[in-house]
Amino acid sequence: MEDMKDIQWFPGHMAKTRRMISKSLPLVDAAAELLDARLPLSSRNPELNRLTGKKPRLVILNKADMADPDVTAQWIRYFQKLGFAAITADSKSGKGVKQFAPALRTLLHEQLAKYEAKGMKGRPIRVMILGIPNVGKSSLINRLAGGKRAKAEDRAGVTRIQQWIKTGDGVELLDTPGVLWPKLDDQEVAVRLALTGAVRDDILDKEALAARLMTLLKAGYPQALSERYKIAPETEGDGFLLLELMAKNRGMLLPGGVPNTERAAITLLDEFRAAKLGRISLEKP
Repeated sequence: MEDMKDIQWFPGHMAKTRRMISKSLPLVDAAAELLDARLPLSSRNPELNRLTGKKPRLVILNKADMADPDVTAQWIRYFQKLGFAAITADSKSGKGVKQFAPALRTLLHEQLAKYEAKGMKGRPIRVMILGIPNVGKSSLINRLAGGKRAKAEDRAGVTRIQQWIKTGDGVELLDTPGVLWPKLDDQEVAVRLALTGAVRDDILDKEALAARLMTLLKAGYPQALSERYKIAPETEGDGFLLLELMAKNRGMLLPGGVPNTERAAITLLDEFRAAKLGRISLEKP
């Protein structure tokens, strides 16, 4: 019952974005890659390493307030070992956003010293902000700029144009539309992205998706199912059976006492995305 059709979503404007990135890269000092702290690898665009080349990189694990803090600490160490600067943030509340400019200055200290030697002290640091849809780029930019400069919506694929935005910290940000790779070859990655809303819900089977989430939660965070939906950790069965059990426990029933799994699926996905099940990470390094 958990079978899902392959998830593919690659609107035409994303191909244009890749061309924009390549063209604009010489204008910036560094690339800041925004990832979802709950699924850092799945929320990385694998093309960005090729597109950005040797440009210095700052990785920002956003939505860190929704992720398992122990797992997030492991991810920070993982990215630092790859040679990237790495910080955590929550762009909605603003927590951690003040680390952005200092982390950039540390990352670019050699380049900044060269600018100063050339009499260019105080020159703005120019940074390209990159990330897949719905990872929180617009919210982060608005926090850094101290006001609503970029359009922010909790909906995949909102930013469509490229724009420069100044911050008060001597940093200029180049915003780009969210880039998702052309083909989601790994369907496990596609499912994790869909769970967080990075892929539009209207192309998905919500019950199959929620059943997958149930399976992931039972394996990694059984206490969340127990506390929120009264599903005992020792309960046997696949994700769809757990979804039926949730529907029964929540009184979501159709005529004849049949569990309303569609309603349960929508509730589960909404509550997971709102962090009502606690701080949960969907993948580990």
